[in-house]
Amino acid sequence: MQPRDRVLITAKELADLIEADHPLTILDVRWRLDQPDGRATYLDGHLPGAVYVSLDDELSDHTVSGRGRHPLPSGRSLQAAARRWGVQQDSLVVVYDDWNRAGSARAWWVLTAAGLANVRILDGGLGAWRAAGLSLETGEVTREAGNVTVPHEDLYAGALPTLTAEQAGAGAVALLDARAPDRYRGDSEPVDAVAGHIPGARNLPSGSVLAADGTFLGDDALAQQLSDRGIDGSGPLGAYCGSGVTATIAVAALAATGRESALYPGSWSEWSSDPSRPVARGPE
Repeated sequence: MQPRDRVLITAKELADLIEADHPLTILDVRWRLDQPDGRATYLDGHLPGAVYVSLDDELSDHTVSGRGRHPLPSGRSLQAAARRWGVQQDSLVVVYDDWNRAGSARAWWVLTAAGLANVRILDGGLGAWRAAGLSLETGEVTREAGNVTVPHEDLYAGALPTLTAEQAGAGAVALLDARAPDRYRGDSEPVDAVAGHIPGARNLPSGSVLAADGTFLGDDALAQQLSDRGIDGSGPLGAYCGSGVTATIAVAALAATGRESALYPGSWSEWSSDPSRPVARGPE
């Protein structure tokens, strides 16, 4: 199986699986910075059989302090949530969203880091499904409880590589900042207390790893994006954003081309909370 097929699934491929009654769970993970609760839009129309997942409530644990605005959930709480969603052991899980792959990439990363081996992002999200002329359902979907077991209790040391603040700032990895350029430069900071970026980081906005239709870039196009930033992909890579959500888009994009990268889960919200940590401003 090609790396892209291990991370992504097309609308047609998913529609064929649904038509064949293939065992799978579809998760609707709508989330955006200005509208973190996507339940209302989910109820208005979602993929057949899809269950709504709250990124803030189920893919984060806000009782954890000192690890940014979207701390990772525990394996225990994630397992309980996944069983509520109807996830069965060893079955396919497909995640999708309607905004720049942020919600689905976060779900893909969290579930994969927890040890689920068969999680895929709907390439192009809800827009790709609609563009293919495929049908939607309305209202709430409830499924029979799942039986999935989550192998990793601590997602910060789970099945996918992560960076601590110390590692992110040590300069041992080519660090990518997935935020918008104005936030990277420190021109503005609408969410966190301090503006700027981690010294040495290169700006790769999460939207730049997506094509105009919201699908993930192919190998050559993504390699060009890295090359434009002086990165040949031969050394270790890391990614961060504001709070560990949109950086997972870059991580997923890299994984789809066979490149591993480590996520700094706390990201800028954790880094900037400590006044002793250095802050860079301006262009690269």
